[in-house]
Amino acid sequence: MNYAEEIILVTMFALMVVVIFVQVIMRYVFHSSLTWSEELGKFLFVWISWLGISIGEKRGEHIKITMLTDKLNVKWQHIFNLISESIVIAICAVTVYYSAIMALQSTTIHYAGIHISVFWGYLAVVVGCAVMILRALGTCMLSAKGLCTGKPLSSLIEKRNAQDDIETVIACEDVEKRG
Repeated sequence: MNYAEEIILVTMFALMVVVIFVQVIMRYVFHSSLTWSEELGKFLFVWISWLGISIGEKRGEHIKITMLTDKLNVKWQHIFNLISESIVIAICAVTVYYSAIMALQSTTIHYAGIHISVFWGYLAVVVGCAVMILRALGTCMLSAKGLCTGKPLSSLIEKRNAQDDIETVIACEDVEKRG
């Protein structure tokens, strides 16, 4: 499923909005406060942030300083993109390694308000960076394809995203036919 990240993020975001809205109503209307709502909101925000990085990579929307690369021909743009994506992959791999260690070491520590292990908070970093590595590898494959075809990366990303949209529509139509 091409939109699993988006579905998870929208669900988490909706839950976060509802929890914080209920907390505001409880505090200002009923003059009472939920002990767990602020912590759950922060927990969801951390997950949303770390999962969101891979969507930015998938769409090619991460901020890049392109002052130099915009002046290069398409071949060199792809080469620089491969270098920058390799650096991103290396940074994410190191982050996955050390955050996995932290997550495993924190299994016995619990959040005070929501009473779950801190492991689940650190796991957001592990999952987010691991998915980011997969997305960066996909972008590297697009740049490699661009080196062969001479097409700019932006057009290859747009084509991939359009293909994802088409596949999703087809999958939805298949579900409707079966249902």
